[in-house]
Amino acid sequence: MSGRKYLTQIEMEKLVGTVSTGVNRVRDKCMLLMCFIHGLRVSELANLKVKDIELSTKIIYITRLKNGFSVQHPIQDREITFIKEWLNTRPQYLDSDSEWLFLSRHGGQLSRQQLYRLFRKYGEDAGINVAVHPHMLRHACGYALADTGCDTRLIQDYLGHRNIQNTVIYTASNAGRFRSITI
Repeated sequence: MSGRKYLTQIEMEKLVGTVSTGVNRVRDKCMLLMCFIHGLRVSELANLKVKDIELSTKIIYITRLKNGFSVQHPIQDREITFIKEWLNTRPQYLDSDSEWLFLSRHGGQLSRQQLYRLFRKYGEDAGINVAVHPHMLRHACGYALADTGCDTRLIQDYLGHRNIQNTVIYTASNAGRFRSITI
């Protein structure tokens, strides 16, 4: 199982549920949830800006990397609470006037390395038997979308893939797609 590159939905719930204490719990819970829901790459997560979140219209603007399409996603009801709580807590951080949505406790933007360390730590705390890293949440998002029956093209657009070959891994392994076949 060490070669697995994604988390299951049950593992995602355990991961988010693990973040219940600590000075950064509000920020970290919000980050984990948003990373999963929107299938963010680590740099996309680190580069989110406060202005990318529009709570009034429930829209998040995501600038995709690796020549991907930039997209607007609806902010899901379950994440609004976490975002609001984070935005209320954020002024307590150094450099809270910064444009970056997620801040380091010491001020400034969180680095990719900090995010990798945090995700790994929470994975260990949750008892997940693979070394958790941010890209696993992106893959978890793709597989979760496929499990709900989303079309490959929709998943491609949602994750901002230019090449559909990067998307078919999610739908090709989904046994549920064969349920309607009877012989």
